[in-house]
Amino acid sequence: QVQLVESGGGLATAGGSLTLSCAASGSIFRLNAIGWYRQAPGKERELVATTDSGGNTHYADSVKGRFTISSINALRTVYLQMNNLKPEDTAAYYCNAQIVAPPSMHYSDYWGQGTQVTVSS
Repeated sequence: QVQLVESGGGLATAGGSLTLSCAASGSIFRLNAIGWYRQAPGKERELVATTDSGGNTHYADSVKGRFTISSINALRTVYLQMNNLKPEDTAAYYCNAQIVAPPSMHYSDYWGQGTQVTVSS
């Protein structure tokens, strides 16, 4: 059974910083990519940043230059350093990973439970 557990959300003021972390555990045969999505009230879930086993990273235009994604332990732990936060960054942030795990042994999407980030002006 695969689990993604996020931590690090909370309250920040505009211009401040927060760091999110996500730890993947369980019967993981292969982890191809891991990253962060967010969903604000009344809006669709959107990609924030991802990184993959090739070391490639991808960012939403809205966070480029402010957020940095990094990982350790073969993508098993991923961080999102968020600087110069804006009120529009307020959302629930979800960790997502593409993992091969038993019994399917095919790539599947796994999601964490989410962590709330609230930025006040």
